[in-house]
Amino acid sequence: MPDLVEQLDQIMPTALMGSVARMIGTTISASDFPAPIGAVAEIQRQSGEPLAAEVVGFRDDLTVLYPLSPFEGVRRGNRVRLVRTVRWLRVGNELLGRVIDAEGRPIDGRPLPALDQRVSLQQAPPDPCARPRIDEPLSTGVRAIDGLLTCGKGQRMGIFSGSGVGKSTLLGMMARYSSADVIVIALIGERGREVNQFLERDLGPDGLAKSVVIVATSDQPALMRTQAAQTATAVAEHFRDRGKDVLLLMDSLTRFALAQREIGLAAGEPPTTRGFTPSVFASLPRLVERTGRSASGSITAFYSVLVEADDPNEPISDAVRGLLDGHTWLSRRLASRGHYPAIDVLESISRLTPDVVDAEQLHAIHAIRDMLGAYRDHQDLISIGAYRRGSNRTVDAAIDMQAALNDYLRQPIGRPASLANARGELLELFDRYQALLEPSE
Repeated sequence: MPDLVEQLDQIMPTALMGSVARMIGTTISASDFPAPIGAVAEIQRQSGEPLAAEVVGFRDDLTVLYPLSPFEGVRRGNRVRLVRTVRWLRVGNELLGRVIDAEGRPIDGRPLPALDQRVSLQQAPPDPCARPRIDEPLSTGVRAIDGLLTCGKGQRMGIFSGSGVGKSTLLGMMARYSSADVIVIALIGERGREVNQFLERDLGPDGLAKSVVIVATSDQPALMRTQAAQTATAVAEHFRDRGKDVLLLMDSLTRFALAQREIGLAAGEPPTTRGFTPSVFASLPRLVERTGRSASGSITAFYSVLVEADDPNEPISDAVRGLLDGHTWLSRRLASRGHYPAIDVLESISRLTPDVVDAEQLHAIHAIRDMLGAYRDHQDLISIGAYRRGSNRTVDAAIDMQAALNDYLRQPIGRPASLANARGELLELFDRYQALLEPSE
């Protein structure tokens, strides 16, 4: 009953009508239509179905609407009618195994699921003082992450990479092999052909069975792309509130930001850093703060971030890195050598690893990172034959262990890893490293 009362409080009690006054770019302005921000309206066209649009701002005495689909056929004077003031999404266990769009409608060719619950697309994050500490690891099924960048249940991580470095494949491995109860995957701004490719090649039937996939392709309006991120988060929140450990995979957060910039510019916002509007940097924390751990369950989130020109300090990467609990950097240099997953351990960090692993594993992580760093510092000398063995024991050990380290960091797509195996193999590498550091008799 309280939920119903809350919904009624947010609904405008009177019908509201207006008319199209003008169109500029991708926005439509309506007169005599004082609907609130976020409200959904229908624009009557002379032919065809009414056009759905969302209120995104106000300019002078006009209400600015952004269409949710192509707006051919709209002309001055068309009637504008308020449909609803709050965006709701139908949810339930029947969503598992389904592929839906940003509005929650199935696009996998199967019948509409029977869903008897609904949630708001825009929910408040958990109270920061009520969030339990993150102290339990979550297996992603990727050995390099589980061993050296161990994540906790409720942690938020970024996967930073340029295009074509293997982030979709990595996300698919995590979706198939993770120990999470439910997987929620958001494909935002993807090319149309990549959707089925991800579902069939990267995710597979086993991964899809415990997943909900939300799709908004690159040809859809910017509002649908931003809404897809909100929909995925709302679905993840629904399962978390029912005691599940949820893994949220969003590909990509950059395209969400680009879509938000497109909406902001169309609504009249001034461009700031590299053309991004202030609303972009305001919407990012509102989105990611909704994930995490609560008293009932957890949402462990991995957001992929497309790095412009492989520059880790471009605006979106820099902003996101400060919002998350760590980041995994995918290296084009490693990918070009056939090293997959192309995780650059030295450029990656998980800020909660010390809270979710024991002291023995943490000591081994620090030692292996030290060895990888020593090898990288001397790599140029080693490659031209100018390094003299005996100059540095750590470098000597790193040279002897390069093959074993690469075997550990590489992982075939069809071979899952577990937390126990990742830890055990890491400790074996550490023991071998320690033996190489001991002075010979």
